[in-house]
Amino acid sequence: MKTSQDPRHQKRIDRMQQLFAYSFQQNASYDLISSILPALTDLDTAIQNAAPEWPTDKIAKIDLAILRLSVYELTVEKTEPPKVIIDEAVELAKAYGNEHSPKFINGVLGTILKDVIARSETTKQSPRE
Repeated sequence: MKTSQDPRHQKRIDRMQQLFAYSFQQNASYDLISSILPALTDLDTAIQNAAPEWPTDKIAKIDLAILRLSVYELTVEKTEPPKVIIDEAVELAKAYGNEHSPKFINGVLGTILKDVIARSETTKQSPRE
């Protein structure tokens, strides 16, 4: 886990907290997640596809915030290696979620990562027109 002194780790915590707050009050200003908000529908679809037995409205709000942030980092931002993103998500789940959160989040993100890798390989193998 990154130390609390690591600015990237602190930024992740701040963004996760704003996503959590957004779950309750959508009309406030959330500067750290302004780039994430337009992608929420796509992020939630990816989460729903990876965990079909868990509708997003039934996932704990803090777990959903961690998942949304991590899926955004895995599929849109792509500035950190996937292993780092998933490890950070699990650490956030340990710190802020319940006892089942780390395993749940690791499983969902692992499924999403496999899908991202499969789509990437399909794109590489498809013939050019």
